[in-house]
Amino acid sequence: MKELKDNFSKQAGYYKKYRPTYPKELFEDILDLCGERAVCWDCGTGNGQVAKVLSEYFKKVYATDISAAQLSKATQDAKITYSVERAEQTTFKNDQFDLITVAQAIHWFDFKDFNKELSRVAKNGAIIAIWGYGLLRIDSMIDTLINSFYKDVVGPYWDKEREHIDNSYQTIPLYFKELRLKRDHTIKTKWTLHELDGYLNTWSSVQNYMAEHQQNPVPQLIEKIGHFWDDNADKDVTFPIFTRIGTIEK
Repeated sequence: MKELKDNFSKQAGYYKKYRPTYPKELFEDILDLCGERAVCWDCGTGNGQVAKVLSEYFKKVYATDISAAQLSKATQDAKITYSVERAEQTTFKNDQFDLITVAQAIHWFDFKDFNKELSRVAKNGAIIAIWGYGLLRIDSMIDTLINSFYKDVVGPYWDKEREHIDNSYQTIPLYFKELRLKRDHTIKTKWTLHELDGYLNTWSSVQNYMAEHQQNPVPQLIEKIGHFWDDNADKDVTFPIFTRIGTIEK
């Protein structure tokens, strides 16, 4: 099985505060596919952002992650059970879940073993919803600066798994019957320059850069962007969402 990578425990607080949230419409379209809404599993839950939403619709939500530090920041709810577990090897029973979700995490998994675990723990006809989001967009001037930072400054410090995000997860082998959502989705939010700064510091490539150079590259980028962004002003920020949705048939 693939060696575990935990790139996010160090900045768990930043994740909780600065990572974008997913639109309600995305969950609505996924839930429309679910025949039953009894038990679900949010895999790679991080700080429980998705699990919390799912608890509004399911009787019971199980949420797992390899990072105890991330789970320590998760919102607690009587319907949610959090546990530190590998995605590919869980303690769940066979044929347990009506819905399994993985948000911005599957690229870290061992794909072969995760596919086996999906088939084992999903009920016949269960929905599998996997999604992620690409590079943010603000405006042409700022996007140019961020793109250069993404590729040229911290580009060499992304783990190889980042390629799957750049390819909208189309390079990940998934062994289920694929479905399409009825519409495309985008994360839309408003950020201050400070919030952009916080988000960029959640990047694993930034953390890898800092480990090698003992210096954070983000402040220099923020200084450049500051010429086009007043400190206290809000700007529209968007992230494209990509999905791999399917159903388990046994």
